[in-house]
Amino acid sequence: MRIFVTGVKGQLGHDVSNECRKRGYEVIGVDIEDMDITDAAAVDSVITEASPDVVVHCAAWTAVDAAEEEENIAKVRAVNADGTRNIADVCKKLDCKMIYISTDYVFDGQGDKPWEPDCKAYSPLNVYGQTKLDGELAVADTLKKYFIVRIAWVFGVNGKNFIKTMLSLGQKYDTVRVVNDQIGTPTYTYDLARLLTDMAESEKYGYYHATNEGGYISWYDFACEIFRRAGYATKVVPVTTAEYGLSKARRPFNSRLDKSKLVKNGFTPLPDWRDALDRYMKELGY
Repeated sequence: MRIFVTGVKGQLGHDVSNECRKRGYEVIGVDIEDMDITDAAAVDSVITEASPDVVVHCAAWTAVDAAEEEENIAKVRAVNADGTRNIADVCKKLDCKMIYISTDYVFDGQGDKPWEPDCKAYSPLNVYGQTKLDGELAVADTLKKYFIVRIAWVFGVNGKNFIKTMLSLGQKYDTVRVVNDQIGTPTYTYDLARLLTDMAESEKYGYYHATNEGGYISWYDFACEIFRRAGYATKVVPVTTAEYGLSKARRPFNSRLDKSKLVKNGFTPLPDWRDALDRYMKELGY
């Protein structure tokens, strides 16, 4: 099987490429310098030449606050919505599978009930969420052989993330403030890459939610566990989102994702987030 991976320099694209190679598949990995996804002709040329069986689309604009800036909105839309449509169009032409990575930000983040993968009550709170939803709709409207996989609170070795930020702050300060009213579950890209490769091997198409198992927590809970695991004495002060302030983009309070469809369709869920954090911290040398 030949697998084409976009965003190969990012946290997830890096791990997906490694997992696919580990299983003996041929991987064509690209990043922006190899293929500008906003250029439809370039996308058509590069993917057609690669002639893949599956495209795993990890590339995205993920700077949520920067996406709100007036001068960036058109760029964000070009990457997350139009770029995704460009890729879907080529997948349709080649009759290959597409795996699109999306986010819980397509919902309004209210209430406390876990969002179900086939829920269509979309109501994004910010530009990032809206453009990722537009990408989802482009995939679903164009293809039959697709997986739309929503994830949340992502961390991996290859890139910036909440864990690395907390470790950096914990080295500089005795006390940090972390929000305690946004609830979800972390997603380790190493574990997610295994699931996405399982999906590439299957034909159980549709919408899925995928985060690590282990229940729902707040960012405050996560920070406490990170410092405990690192052996830091840093004090974590819980604050509300309103008290914390700063963010340009509205954040969802409820990032709980219902992942039961994975098991129902024969996929192995991701391990407990505590186990994932433990393995990740070892990777980082803790």
